[in-house]
Amino acid sequence: MPRFSVIVPVYKVQAYLHDCLGSVLSQTYDDLELIAVDDCSPDACGAIIDELAARDRRVTAVHLDVNTGLGPARNAGLAHATGDYIVFLDGDDTLTPGALQAIADRLKETGDPDVLVYDYARTYWNGERVRNKSAAQLAETGPASFTLADRPGLLKLLSVVWNKAYRREFVEEQGFRFAPGFYEDAPWTYPALMAAGSLSTLDRVCVHYHQRRQGSILSTTSHRHFDLFDQYDRVFAFIDSRPELACWRPLIFRKMADHVLTVFTTRVRLPRGSRAEFFRRARAQYRRHRSPGAGPRTLRVRVRHGLVRLGAHRTYRSLGALRALRARVVRHTPALGRMLRAAVLRLHYRVQLRLPLREEAVFTAYGNRGYVCNPAAIEAKVRELVPRVRTAWIAAPEHLHTVPPATRKLRPATFAYWTALARAKYLVSNADFDHRLVKRDGQTLLQTHHGTPLKTMGLDLMDRPAAARDTDFSALVARADQWDYSLSANVHSTLTWERTYPSGYTTLEYGYPRNDVFQEANAADVARLRELIGIPADATAVLYAPTPRDYRRGQHLPLDLERVARRLGPGFVLLTRAHFSYGAPLTGDDTHPRVIDVSAHPSVEQLCLAADALLTDYSSLMFDYANLDRPIVVHADDWEAYQAARGTYFDLRAFPPGAVARTEDELIDIFSTGHWRGSRSAQLRAAFRARFCPYDDGHAAERVVRRVFLGQNANLPAFVPVEDRRPAPSAVLRTSAAQRELAGLV
Repeated sequence: MPRFSVIVPVYKVQAYLHDCLGSVLSQTYDDLELIAVDDCSPDACGAIIDELAARDRRVTAVHLDVNTGLGPARNAGLAHATGDYIVFLDGDDTLTPGALQAIADRLKETGDPDVLVYDYARTYWNGERVRNKSAAQLAETGPASFTLADRPGLLKLLSVVWNKAYRREFVEEQGFRFAPGFYEDAPWTYPALMAAGSLSTLDRVCVHYHQRRQGSILSTTSHRHFDLFDQYDRVFAFIDSRPELACWRPLIFRKMADHVLTVFTTRVRLPRGSRAEFFRRARAQYRRHRSPGAGPRTLRVRVRHGLVRLGAHRTYRSLGALRALRARVVRHTPALGRMLRAAVLRLHYRVQLRLPLREEAVFTAYGNRGYVCNPAAIEAKVRELVPRVRTAWIAAPEHLHTVPPATRKLRPATFAYWTALARAKYLVSNADFDHRLVKRDGQTLLQTHHGTPLKTMGLDLMDRPAAARDTDFSALVARADQWDYSLSANVHSTLTWERTYPSGYTTLEYGYPRNDVFQEANAADVARLRELIGIPADATAVLYAPTPRDYRRGQHLPLDLERVARRLGPGFVLLTRAHFSYGAPLTGDDTHPRVIDVSAHPSVEQLCLAADALLTDYSSLMFDYANLDRPIVVHADDWEAYQAARGTYFDLRAFPPGAVARTEDELIDIFSTGHWRGSRSAQLRAAFRARFCPYDDGHAAERVVRRVFLGQNANLPAFVPVEDRRPAPSAVLRTSAAQRELAGLV
């Protein structure tokens, strides 16, 4: 008897079915049976199910002779279920990696409750994922198991069957079966929660709920939305059959009334000419099931419910139209104000452009994200060496707190912002300034860049449409024409920038100022950073920082990080850092305790100092991290696809900074055998450092400031050879110098 019976009703989802069923069969917890029910689907769904059933003994294929709908199809699956627990999944949704293991663990922790409720995230066609907004109801605080009376807030969750695991014996004892029609979840979900003798929660996203652009049943215009009334009649019939559940009538009534009004106000659901009839049915339903204490709590909702009770259909619609009109007025009024303000700011900027320049330097990084990268290191050095130059930093409001107190803060699109851009003598950025910037005679613009290029950049993207997307290459070259200086960390970067951003700027081959800290920090600094991040003192910290994919809209998640953490063992901690462009972490909220999300940490340099090794794919961070002379492991699982879409300047697999893994199992093997820190990896890293880190010796910021801000072209700090540098030591690994001394023992 398996632990789980996963029931998947299938109808017209052939484009999603492989992902759905694959998400079940690829679970690390494999004590399961997968019951896929072909609801007489007219597409290839039946063939897909049969193909999987022939390959995997855990799959049971059920074919229905006629299309019955979601509810009866689930019933057909229930008839074949033999597992301890039943899990439902719709054919266009997926289980998240490790979901069944997490569910199994939580069931064991909470004593095998009747129902376990877990979380989900909506996933959209563009790759965006949004977690359920009511996730707070799933907090794993208090008693491990409880009843609905202890946690009535669970009724605030979406009324669906696929965010719960049901003990099969409980389902059979209660005689639960699905009704036909739309909204079949309601007469199953509410009774299950009310009747359960024990409930528990799992605060983890276990299901990705696919939001289809078109074709969703609930966005279909149909008279079948009238089924909603019959479904709630079934819920109240269940309550009436069990006097001990009468206390739930008021709350279920409110849920029903809100649901009915949602269907009524959603334009696409009800056919033309049917709204009056639907409202009449709603009035009858309202009067039939209304209970003492069921009144809504807010004035707006009381008015809505009152109009339903009175059957005032036209009044309800008129009030709805008035609300919509008010919303449009409110929405457009700020737009008019913004237009007027923008016009005033443009006039202000033109006036400021005619006023004298000031001894001021304006800095920004990554499109106003915060005080980071090369511009931050240069700004700090300007305050140290050139105090006569006032410094200012442009940052979005949510990043202003990262700017040092001694530096003036500038919010974009303000009068102070445009004044600074018009009158500052120095402009420094690692990306682009506002496209409306007019560079004046006498202004100096320093482009610092933000990494050594492995992937193709600038004009080289003209032959890479997947990566270039809507890049305006004429504007790109025009922006490069504004640069006076282009900063470079190595010869490779110099040759790339000068070819891909052709213009008359001067290249400063000085190294990257952001990497100065790697030579300046000491063991105490490393220990302090590790403590702040929460890394155990004796743990080997591996920083995992993948790069975006141009051939994918969503975030690339090639590794099961929980599995990797378990396989590496208690001596390792994974620090996971998602690329800022995604705005979402690589992991959920309930990942393995040795997987620490550091995506929101303001300084990647500090994370590098804290980490004992770097795990990445094709991120330029590897060029910076190599300055620490600590192990680097490359996970190149999709090199061919990445190279085809983005293009690269050399084959990383042929000239890597350390060991290269092509699969997750190879990666685990590299760490478990010690190859990641062995002599061959050290040799590869040494060659990589010699080629790409010749100038990052801890004095890059000083060279830049003396040249650009003080006009010095001679007697700049001499470059320290790579072999003579002493970067900040790893907290737990032997230094490379010691490794070289003991090479014969490695």
